[in-house]
Amino acid sequence: MCPNKRSDVKGKAETVETPETAVSERLPAMIRRARRTRALVVAVALALGLAACTSDDSADDASSDNDASDAGAGIAPIGESTPPEYAALEIPDGRIDDAVDQLDDIAQNALDQTGVPGMAIAVVHDDEVVYAKGFGIRETGTDEAVDADTVFQLASLSKPVGATVVAGVVGDGTVSWDDEVVQYLPDFALSDPYVTEHVTIADLYSHRSGLPDHAGDLLEDLGYDRDEILSRLRYEPLAPFRAEYAYTNFGVTTGAIAAATAAGTPWEDLSEARLYEPLGMSSTSSRFADYESNPGRAVTHQRVDGEWQPGEPRDADAQSPAGGVSSTANDMAHWMRMVLADGAFEGDQVVDPDALGAMLTPQMVSNPPGTLASRAGSYGYGIGTGVDESGRVRFSHSGAFALGAATNFVMMPAENLGIVALTNGMPIGLPEAVTASFMDVVTTGEVQRDWVSLFAELFAPLFENPSALAGQEPPSDPAPAQPDDAYVATFANDYYGPAEVVASDDGLVLRLGPDAMEFPLTHWDGDTFSYEPPGENAVGISAVTFTIGADGRVAGVTVENLDENGLGTFTR
Repeated sequence: MCPNKRSDVKGKAETVETPETAVSERLPAMIRRARRTRALVVAVALALGLAACTSDDSADDASSDNDASDAGAGIAPIGESTPPEYAALEIPDGRIDDAVDQLDDIAQNALDQTGVPGMAIAVVHDDEVVYAKGFGIRETGTDEAVDADTVFQLASLSKPVGATVVAGVVGDGTVSWDDEVVQYLPDFALSDPYVTEHVTIADLYSHRSGLPDHAGDLLEDLGYDRDEILSRLRYEPLAPFRAEYAYTNFGVTTGAIAAATAAGTPWEDLSEARLYEPLGMSSTSSRFADYESNPGRAVTHQRVDGEWQPGEPRDADAQSPAGGVSSTANDMAHWMRMVLADGAFEGDQVVDPDALGAMLTPQMVSNPPGTLASRAGSYGYGIGTGVDESGRVRFSHSGAFALGAATNFVMMPAENLGIVALTNGMPIGLPEAVTASFMDVVTTGEVQRDWVSLFAELFAPLFENPSALAGQEPPSDPAPAQPDDAYVATFANDYYGPAEVVASDDGLVLRLGPDAMEFPLTHWDGDTFSYEPPGENAVGISAVTFTIGADGRVAGVTVENLDENGLGTFTR
């Protein structure tokens, strides 16, 4: 029986193990809630995570054939690979071709199961693009077909792409992975002076700085720009330095901006000059405006009441190195070819192999084993690294915007093989299911699990609202609130900036962020109100609770969804 059967996943998500923890975006919204449900492990397993296992029937068949006459069959000759590279499960000639031949059916069946509007897939093998195809449509309500040149938002697939940009300037001698960030960003600070002085580009790209999971993401939702978000990271509480893994978009962004500053070039220009142009990635950009203005883009979609609907695209410029790249399946095929070729592309050495090798080397345990028999997941610089069920190294990462994008790639360097899947639907595990199914066929000859259903089940809890008010009916006989005028005040908060409560003809309004975004407050009970948070991390209703001082005046207010790390209290 497969050790990671679905009942185990559902009952104890934190024990689900994967060969690599391809961290997505998560997806800012999802990963944040994953932390609460402890489903992070999988949500970002992202790719082929759960070890493939054969059915009982296939296991019986295998054992019945295992007689003395077959002893030694299929064993690789001694000397064909070094012991650390040796994989006991052979991939016979023609198996990868078979997997490619099955991709049409794998992809179409996955789209049919999920209803996601569109997807593009590319496969590279032995430095050639052996498959590049689109499925479905770019936007519901139209007949605009997706193809291999359709532009998708990559979300957190931006991290490994951006990490190769940094590897490029590392190889140029402009920076070192181990350079301290303050060497290039002297105003940067974290809450611990020692960490401020010593945190490196490598620390930030491997998520070991001590910053809490998804630090800064909620500031982005409120409309703060990159510089302001990075400056406010100094207020975040820190875990022990270099001792804990916590996924941070703005940590990665800080490391990237340090490298770009050293190069004397804005990050967006550096990415284009150092990577996209040399690789011929002509449809790839690190600017949201380029994606938004591209007539061939895939429109992002969310599933609302079972129906896929176009939505507003996510402007991720503030975290461009971590989540702001847009690209195509064909362009990403060029990138995979370069990575698998030790930084070379069509005869040119684009990225130094040593700098790239450091990026691809496990730096932190990202997914500790839940049992003695489990494989751990690890993370390099901006990329998931791990060992699959066949004993082969895999590199992987996922990307996801809750506002409507989901992506995944997997590379198997032992076979010089890579696959990328880009979709225009909110993350429900579709690209991960496609790449996992493909790799199943590569390693075992057939798809081993219903990956679409399994990943959908694993992703589902990440959209649940953790608010104490979620799913609750307002009290039928609530305690009365104070008069509206009692709550009208300006409140201070170093991290989130000021909050202002004003009275309108329709009731109280909460203003947050640099542009004073307005949110109507609805009375719930006593001094507690509800509101609907904005942006990528929003999952519905949240509480706003006022504190009354000894003098009977409102002394402060705590905004529940902003209080993840104890930073959500505003003082009058």
